[in-house]
Amino acid sequence: MTDQSASNITLTQRRLKLDTLVRLRWLAVGGQTAALLVVHVGLGYELPAGPAFAMVALSAWLNIFLKIRWPSAMRLSERAATLQLAYDIVQMSGLLFLTGGLGNPFAFLLMAPVMVSAAGLSARYTFVLGVLATVCASFLAVFHYPLPWPDTEIFKLPVIYSVGIWIALVLTLGFMAVYAFRVAEEARQLADALTATELVLAREQHLNALDGLATAAAHELGTPLATIYLVAKELTDEFEAQDHRGEDVALIRSQAERCRDILQKLTSLSSEEDQTYQRMPVAQLLEDVIDPHRGTGVAIHSTNGGEGAEPVGTRNAAIRYGLGNLVENAVDFAKSRVDVSAQWDDNTLSISIRDDGPGFSMDILGKIGDPYVSVRGSRSQQNGKSGGLGLGIFIAKTLLERTGAKLQLENKAPPESGAHIRVSWPRPVFERPVGVDETSF
Repeated sequence: MTDQSASNITLTQRRLKLDTLVRLRWLAVGGQTAALLVVHVGLGYELPAGPAFAMVALSAWLNIFLKIRWPSAMRLSERAATLQLAYDIVQMSGLLFLTGGLGNPFAFLLMAPVMVSAAGLSARYTFVLGVLATVCASFLAVFHYPLPWPDTEIFKLPVIYSVGIWIALVLTLGFMAVYAFRVAEEARQLADALTATELVLAREQHLNALDGLATAAAHELGTPLATIYLVAKELTDEFEAQDHRGEDVALIRSQAERCRDILQKLTSLSSEEDQTYQRMPVAQLLEDVIDPHRGTGVAIHSTNGGEGAEPVGTRNAAIRYGLGNLVENAVDFAKSRVDVSAQWDDNTLSISIRDDGPGFSMDILGKIGDPYVSVRGSRSQQNGKSGGLGLGIFIAKTLLERTGAKLQLENKAPPESGAHIRVSWPRPVFERPVGVDETSF
């Protein structure tokens, strides 16, 4: 139940689909063609129409080749996607070179491929494309054909204004790329973390499902085992006391009886009438959560009490896993002691987990519960352990909140040191018979 175990879950690598880039390029081809026709045919401005339309046609032919050569659903590697986006930057730069450079109002479209990269590729490839776009913009600021204009006039921007456009383009490119990358990265991290959470819960549900499998096996094996036992019992009387075959038959009979007892235990273990198994009081829940962490060198103390009868809830993999993750985190960073307590009244059940460790860092206290936030990594580094991915608290928080719980994470009030985590449920929610184990996640 550690961050390391969560990091071992292999998540599908996110790649851009070929169809996505092809569709965006078709949109660019349509826009470039319309712009050239309006300026050259509609307004009658002179421009190198042949080379300009040839560059647009090259993009169209590239799209046709890609559609024929590879299936649309193909997902590109980051390198392949970067090469295609780099082509788009170079192609757009070629058109701008023929139509006025940075003086062309469409010069800011140089940012489009970089924005696509920021949303779908890693920071390294986005940086490479950003550098390429900056180099192209710098070249266009100096070298370019005149901006298409009526024959009687020559449009030429002042040098200082051209420099201003270059600076604005580069700064906007950097800001928009970083902004788009951060937003997309947060979405990717959240999606990955939720996938990891679902896989972890599926594993817990699979372990619970083994109980039903044991019941089915007990019923299926019951009939042939009863036959073996009956035949062995009848054969016992067929041999004399001195016949060694009688001992073998007696052994078969005794082992058949043993198997029958085992199957009866398995059947009763999963019986819907066995409320001891199907329902779990809070005291037993705490013991199940704490027991795996005993003997780790940290004293774990458990207390419970409150007004009225002790709450009894359905066994729930999400609650056990979530609380276990929180207890494990407390044990990892405690100096010598962890206190786990349950308090209840007629309306609320709350479980508190306290340790005497360094507590949560103040700079990330407000971020706790977000994916990939290492909660108390300094202590892990001191112990020579990896800080993990920061998924432990996120998974625990997600699972517990889906059962109706609320989490409060804070540090103890001075002069005490350590963390205090409080998990609370409305009592009717905790005691309802249907839990996450029985519903789809």
